[in-house]
Amino acid sequence: MRILCSSTLIGEALLILFAGLVAMQLSDVSTGTIWTVSGVAMLLCVLLCGIIERPGAVAVGWALQIGLIASGLVLPTMYVLGAVFAALWWCSVRYGRRIDEIKAARAAAAPSAGTPAAAPAATA
Repeated sequence: MRILCSSTLIGEALLILFAGLVAMQLSDVSTGTIWTVSGVAMLLCVLLCGIIERPGAVAVGWALQIGLIASGLVLPTMYVLGAVFAALWWCSVRYGRRIDEIKAARAAAAPSAGTPAAAPAATA
């Protein structure tokens, strides 16, 4: 799950950077406000990559997705892009968890490498 979710979050951080540049030119919101909100959101995306497997991190990711969609109030294109990234987030969480379950099942089924193989019985 870590790799899929982190990839989505890094892509989202880049989207927020570029959306901030566009919003700076097209909206009536002050430049300082745009960069403060964008900077906090980008920092949250990057920090969330490191703690994605901890309890509550996925919920913070969902809050970030809602915030991204809500940024459509300033830049209407973000409604669509936010919805796309929310769908990517859903897929990353769902399929990332499935991959983790499959890996855990395979690890449990495989014999451990540290156990010596049974020696053949000696014949007398």
